[in-house]
Amino acid sequence: MLIVGLNGSPQKSGSTAALLKEALAEAERLGAETKLIHAAEALKDQKIPFCYNCSDPCEGKCYTGTKLGEAYEIISKSDGIIFGSPVYFGTVSGQLKAFWDKTRVLRKEKAFLNVVGAAVSCGAGRFGGQETTLNAMFDMMFIHGMTIVSDSYIDDGIGHHGACAQKPAENDDLALSRAKVTARRVAEVAEATKELRKR
Repeated sequence: MLIVGLNGSPQKSGSTAALLKEALAEAERLGAETKLIHAAEALKDQKIPFCYNCSDPCEGKCYTGTKLGEAYEIISKSDGIIFGSPVYFGTVSGQLKAFWDKTRVLRKEKAFLNVVGAAVSCGAGRFGGQETTLNAMFDMMFIHGMTIVSDSYIDDGIGHHGACAQKPAENDDLALSRAKVTARRVAEVAEATKELRKR
């Protein structure tokens, strides 16, 4: 089983990455292989970092032979993806949006159909737009036909949409514990649905 953390933050070692690393460590403890992909890093060698619909249907010309193409090759083999984004004006970062907007050809190929998805988010305030940011990530997953789970896990207390942290996430014990619960749910549902992902 491969579970990927997708870091939508422009920072490779900030609060969003801390939540994803905590989640991926839990997934590894459960026996999964894990990878952490940084959206900003994957977009670095893109001449134009955002999708401008250069071909319809998408042919993936913009990322062939690039870091972004390498990231898509990894993520296309995943059984679960945990998205992460800081709150930018109540929604996801531009880096995450640009990374995901360029997956149009992968949608055509049904690369993420029945892949399990979840999300984590961090804001400057305790109630700083984390849940609206999580919902934006869920919408991005829905379009690809992903199976979405949250951190609501009956054996681990009441959860909601996913792990929501207040910056700095490394000091937010509740958010770190919910990131682990999120990872457990992703792993559990990915294992139960593996026959749906025939590749």
